Amino acid sequence: MDRGIDFLKSQINNAVMQHQTFVDNLADHEKQADDARYRALCARFLPKAQAHQRMLEDYQRELGAETGTAKKMIGKALGAARDLADAARESDFLRLVGDIVESRQAEDTFKTFREAGRALGIARLQQIGDMGEREHDEFHREGNRLAQQMFVEHVREGDTTGLNISPSSSTEFGATGTSTGTSTSSF
Repeated sequence: MDRGIDFLKSQINNAVMQHQTFVDNLADHEKQADDARYRALCARFLPKAQAHQRMLEDYQRELGAETGTAKKMIGKALGAARDLADAARESDFLRLVGDIVESRQAEDTFKTFREAGRALGIARLQQIGDMGEREHDEFHREGNRLAQQMFVEHVREGDTTGLNISPSSSTEFGATGTSTGTSTSSF
C-alpha cells in the first residue's frame, strides 16, 4: 500500500474516477428519466456535481497525480459497464436508488477528505471535502425523499390485493423526507 504523498495521490485519483461516474449518471438520467421530479433533481444537482469534479481534478493536477492511460481505460470500461447496468435497470426508481448509493459513497469520500485535511493541516483537501460532503448529503436527502414517494406511488398504482392498505390511509412526505399524516395500515 502506498504511503505519504503517493497514498494521497492514489486516493484523489480514485475519487476523480468514482465521482466522474456519478456526474455522468446524473447527466444521463436527466435525459433518460420519465419522471419529471427525477429529471429536476438531476438537473438541480448536476452543476454542483460538475463543480465538485472540477475541484477534484484541479487538486489532482496540483498534486501531479493525473491518472495514466491505464487508469483512464479502466474508468472508460467502468463507464461502459455502468451503461449496461443502466440499460438493465429501466425504471427511474432503480436508477434513482443507484444514484443515491453513488452519492453516499462520494459523501463518505468527501467526509474523509475533510477530516483528513483538518488533521493534516491541508486546507485545500479540507475545503474540497467540506463542500462535497455537504452537497452530497443534500442530494441523497432529496433523492431519498423522492425514492420514498416513488415507492409509495408504484405500490398504490398496482395490484394491492392482500396488502391490507386502509382506504383512509393518507401518507404524504414532508420536507424532511419523513412521512406525515395518519396511517392505519398494518405491517
